Formats: sequence, structure tokens, C-alpha cells
Amino acid sequence: MEGGIHIPTNILYMDGVTVSFDGFKALNALSLVVAPGELRAIIGPNGAGKTTMMDVITGKLRPDTGEVFFRDSIDLTQYDEAEIANLGIGRKFQKPTVIESLRVEENLYLAMAGDRRVFSTLFARQTPQQKQRITEILDLVGLAEKTVDLAGSLSHGQKQWLEIGMLIIQEPELLLVDEPAAGMTDHETELTARLLRDISGERSVVVVEHDMEFIKALDCHVTVLHEGHQLAEGSLARVQEDERVIEVYLGR
Repeated sequence: MEGGIHIPTNILYMDGVTVSFDGFKALNALSLVVAPGELRAIIGPNGAGKTTMMDVITGKLRPDTGEVFFRDSIDLTQYDEAEIANLGIGRKFQKPTVIESLRVEENLYLAMAGDRRVFSTLFARQTPQQKQRITEILDLVGLAEKTVDLAGSLSHGQKQWLEIGMLIIQEPELLLVDEPAAGMTDHETELTARLLRDISGERSVVVVEHDMEFIKALDCHVTVLHEGHQLAEGSLARVQEDERVIEVYLGR
């Protein structure tokens, strides 16, 4: 405890998590621990269990067995998707879900408001604090010059940054990001790695990705999944030298 505030030892703790579909174990006794403020990359071949893992963390799936805890003591298996989002876990899917007919700042305000039905009446009544927060997020994600542009006019990479901003503005403690570099130019990929490094620290960020150059640019701890369980963990250099990882993933 610090000043009466609980500082968690782990932001995410998974132990022995198993999920089966018609006898196939998508997750097989998976264990994973992520520290507060940590940036973590998750890699592995197709079918390794990466998406299923994120589905379990966000409440889309309930595990057959195992423990899933957030902030040390919150049992995520007892909550649904909406409740888990409200607890402070945000998820960015591979395909951006920005509303292209709205301006960039309107997308951010909508994410902040959290209720699309109230958007039309609330947007005209932004508080100075809300306007300042939107400006801060736009600066952070590199879209300060795109404030009044329609989201549909953004490049693919810029749409990804906007969506990351839409999640950050909801103040998650844990952010799950699915293949952010897919479809990006080399320059956008480099800027995205920098953005994810910048936003970790204040929050934990877990990135699922295939692009090894992007993982290298993240410069973080890496977990390798294979057949639903953890195969290896450590720096990218270390896991790249692991014979098991070379055999099932990197050597293909």
C-alpha cells in the first residue's frame, strides 16, 4: 500500500488456463504474468492460442480451468466483457473500428463519452478539461494536425493510432493490442513501435504480433506461445536462439 492506494504486484496473472473447443485445446495450461507498466510482446505460429488468450482476458471466453487475475485480486473469470472493460482493460483488434464519417476529435470524444446515444447532445458541451485531454491524446498519437479531418481520410496507420488513442482516453491499466503493424508502411511501423513504448509505463501493454522487425523495435520482454502453452520467454535475442522456438516458429 502506498498512500492508501494498492500498488499491484501483477497487473495480469494467468495460471494453468485451459480452453477446449470440441476436444482441441486452444489453450493448454497457459501461464502468463505481466507487471504494472510493462510492455510485453506475444508471438507464436498461427493456432498458438494468442487470440484465445486475449478472449479469456477480456471476458469473451471463460476458461475450462485455471486462474485469471487482474491487479492481483480481481478474478476476471467472474466478469463479462463490458464489466472487464470498465475495470480498466482495453482491447484493440487488428482491424480499426473508428467511425469514418466523424472527425478525428469526435471519435476521441465519443470514446471518452462511452455512449454513442449521447454523442450528438454532448459533443457541443465538452468541458475545458475534456478538450485538453483530447488535445493531449492527439499529440501523443501523432494526430495533432488531423483534429478536424474526417477519420475516413486517414491512412491505415493513422487509423490504428486514432484507435489506440480512443482506448487510452478511457484510461485503461492494461491494453491488449492485436497485430498493430499489419498493413503499415515501414515508417508507420517504426512510429507505432515508438508510440507503444511511450504509452507503456503509465499502463501495461500486451502486443500480439507476427512482424519480427516490429517486435525488435518494441525492445521488450517476449513470450512465445505454441499449441496453447508458453514455449519460451525472455528478450527477443534469447527466444530467437531457443531451439524449440526455431523449430516450431522461426525456422518455418
